[in-house]
Amino acid sequence: MAKAGRAVPHPAEDLATIRERHVAVLAHGALIDELETWPKPGLVSPVDSGSHRDMDAETLRRSARAIAPYFAELARAGAASAGLPDLRRIGLAAEVAMLAATGGVNAHRGAIFSLGLIAAAEGVSGYVTASAEARAARVGALWGRAIARHPPSALSHGARAARRYGVGGAAAEAAAGFPAVRALGLPALRHGRALANEDAGAARVQCLFALMAELDDTNLLHRGGRDGLAFARAAARRFLDGGGVGAAGWRDEAVALHRAFVERRLSPGGSADLLAVTVFLDGLAAA
Repeated sequence: MAKAGRAVPHPAEDLATIRERHVAVLAHGALIDELETWPKPGLVSPVDSGSHRDMDAETLRRSARAIAPYFAELARAGAASAGLPDLRRIGLAAEVAMLAATGGVNAHRGAIFSLGLIAAAEGVSGYVTASAEARAARVGALWGRAIARHPPSALSHGARAARRYGVGGAAAEAAAGFPAVRALGLPALRHGRALANEDAGAARVQCLFALMAELDDTNLLHRGGRDGLAFARAAARRFLDGGGVGAAGWRDEAVALHRAFVERRLSPGGSADLLAVTVFLDGLAAA
């Protein structure tokens, strides 16, 4: 019998908390996996800062730690049937925490948006078992129309590039249920595992290059315009056509491409965000 004045935890509440925390752990893990993927053309890794002068690997680690609790909060909000405005308020709070942790550097704004919607969708669904593809599509089914009507801030570099060049960007990808992740990212991650004898890091490289080869990456457009995007997509396609991570000497080739991207100050940040989305969805489906 419980002592007077002491609350008795409700089993369902305890289970909900465990599930929310699990979502946050997987989201944080996806961000760290993306960071530690190498070689990764133009992007920050533990090896170097790539084409980025304002951040390094430790910046991204601090950011990932700061925003991780908000993914649990977003899952909780989804379970409570919160609307998109409420989810956005939580996302903005996560951005404030990110900027405080990084000294004002935008390390993960795109990831907060994309991974945050997936986390919230987990709560809405009641954490039911589903494929990674079904989980991605769920976001579009739940909030696609609302995102299309009221996309995220138009002030970001990616949003400005999307308008200037007439491409969809992160908001369009989420509104449609992450079609690039379903058609490119997840199949490439699985294929990469097969090519590289279950080497998880190599599989992530394969996934990144598959996304780079097809995506209208607004970060590349912002930094290099259409020529920069075309250069990056052609380089990624050559890598894949040559056997990807299954080819002899693939790491050397990827490192050479990294140097070429840095020389041109190119960074496929949109593809990197979708790599994290892919890893997150894959982890949720495997849990």
